[in-house]
Amino acid sequence: MAINLQKGQRIDIGLDKMTIGLGWDPNDGTGYDFDLDASAFMINESRHIPSESFFIFYGNTDSPDGALHHTGDDPTGGNSLEGDDESIQLDLSQVDCAISEILIVVTIHEALARKQNYGQVRNSYIRIVDDRTGTEVAKYELEEDFSIETAVEFGRIYRRNGQWKFEASGIGYNEDLAFFLSKYYHGEIIK
Repeated sequence: MAINLQKGQRIDIGLDKMTIGLGWDPNDGTGYDFDLDASAFMINESRHIPSESFFIFYGNTDSPDGALHHTGDDPTGGNSLEGDDESIQLDLSQVDCAISEILIVVTIHEALARKQNYGQVRNSYIRIVDDRTGTEVAKYELEEDFSIETAVEFGRIYRRNGQWKFEASGIGYNEDLAFFLSKYYHGEIIK
């Protein structure tokens, strides 16, 4: 039976191979199509991305250690009738030993230009699915009213005393993807 998580709640993951599924339903009639993008930031103890290749998104779908695979962008706005809108496959046994945390963030593409925010998005969630059984292990449904935010950290996977844990974050930002890159990466970003 899956665990329904609350904001800030933490659990032991207890498995290696999983899929992080993300979902959302943008409101209709906002003038522009929505394009929400899931990203994973693989960060070290210093809270930095060691190299650009540890930033996983639709333009870099695989981590250099083979641990993460982004299954691709859903540029339609994510109005999937069933299932996850975007997902990231993860094998924790392959994560580079320098990586201590993986942040899962969803940003609204061109939110400022399109005048879009999370106040126009409902039914957002992050879930962990055991790849061996296809069973949902845990799910966090974001219930907060992010009225002006354009990006949300849905959750984070982190290593503590040799064990991997998951925290339901639910932290909203009125920022774009460039903000997270400038916060966690100190090298030159190649476009």
